[in-house]
Amino acid sequence: MAKKSKANSKKTPASGKPSSLIDTRVIYCGDNLDQLKKFPDGCVDLIYIDPPFNSNRNYEVFWGETKEKRSFEDRHASTQAYIDFMRPRCVELHRVLKKTGSFYYHCDWHASHYVKIMLDQIFSENQFQDEIVWKRTPFAGSSKSLAQQYPRSHDVLLFYTNSDSWTWNPPTKPYSEEYLERFKWDDHDGRGPYRKTLLKTYSQETFERLKAENRLVPPQKEGAKWSYKQYLNESSGHVQIDDVWTDINAINPVAKERLGYPTQKPLALLDRIIRASSNPNEIVLDAFCGCGTALVAAENLGRQWIGIDISPTACRVMAKRLRDVCGMKEDEKLWRIARGFVVRDLPWSEKQLREIPPFEFENWAVIALGGVPNVAKVGDMGIDGRIYPVSAVPKKTKGELDFMDVWYPIQVKQKDKVGSPDIRDFEGMMVTHDRSKGFFVSFGYSQDAMSEIQAFFKKTGKSIIALTVKDILEEQIAYKLV
Repeated sequence: MAKKSKANSKKTPASGKPSSLIDTRVIYCGDNLDQLKKFPDGCVDLIYIDPPFNSNRNYEVFWGETKEKRSFEDRHASTQAYIDFMRPRCVELHRVLKKTGSFYYHCDWHASHYVKIMLDQIFSENQFQDEIVWKRTPFAGSSKSLAQQYPRSHDVLLFYTNSDSWTWNPPTKPYSEEYLERFKWDDHDGRGPYRKTLLKTYSQETFERLKAENRLVPPQKEGAKWSYKQYLNESSGHVQIDDVWTDINAINPVAKERLGYPTQKPLALLDRIIRASSNPNEIVLDAFCGCGTALVAAENLGRQWIGIDISPTACRVMAKRLRDVCGMKEDEKLWRIARGFVVRDLPWSEKQLREIPPFEFENWAVIALGGVPNVAKVGDMGIDGRIYPVSAVPKKTKGELDFMDVWYPIQVKQKDKVGSPDIRDFEGMMVTHDRSKGFFVSFGYSQDAMSEIQAFFKKTGKSIIALTVKDILEEQIAYKLV
């Protein structure tokens, strides 16, 4: 089997437009099946997908908030329904993959065996290259739910290619301390430490040469075989990584890169995949890109990329992540000269925003203001998000953003016209938390609501900034955020 082997790629910025057939550095919001059908054949070098697993557990779509929990059964009533959902998408992914391309399907124990049968039918059994086991977390102890089961601590990545020749940069890692300890002998002749390796098949000529070079160790007992000296300084210092990955942990609750997205994967995992199966300036596609880890890894490694996700909230979060982590500009003009990125097909119209689920609308509004969505939606006292100004100062207590003493509450209502009762409830929250300023977002406000806001300011000196969806869409909010 011939492999297209190239040296490990270095971190270099992507430059120019790699393909005249397809746009890159684009996030598409919508059903990936619809978007993939618009792509030409054989236009992508590497595909990684991490679709929702088929399980009966509640699948937390975004940020784990109670209001945003959807039962997986609501969308995929059975394993067959899940496969029926994924099959046409995988057919399209296979079509857009280049002949030298690679495909990774990330899944867990619920459906991995069914998924493999499906992929064997689409890619063919001969193009299945490996089943990678990612031990995502060490088992920390027993629980009642697992008392009669083996603890589950790994995911599976099914690795396929589109031909017998594909891009491959063998991933390696430094020798472990345990391996280095094997080099415990030294003749003190300048060649450094060595380990003893059994001499198996060899010719007499080879035997005499190694003996003359003082590289042989005679048998320690009668009937044993000779060994030869393998010197550490003649080794590469690295060993190739196999298909069991135990050196990359899942994102822990206090990790710097953690966003709170329930299925967020560590950047190191995507870094390894992209380095191994693509080269600089080649195109990486993630058709279920969630919070955008694959896109960030691709950008950091100098690859072109395309992301697709059905969630408007996820698309805005990954755009913010590309801006904050990668320093990219979300700008149409810069994108046209290959210096920025764009987000396509977001529900920017008021009509579309009225139709999306309430939690999507809330997150859209909060993120559009540059705020942070509230972690808890039950008993939140009218706080859907918080804005932390530059002037925020640390408190003594520790917690996820709780250490910031200065913050402004955001409340979002998916209403045509907010009335004075809604405003009075928000005022009560501001008084309870002693906030000097708050932001309210809706499609419109009654005259009574606006009068209530003015009266509240005269009475307390606390201001409520009433923003409409139109203000946000037309980017007429900067003057109100000071």
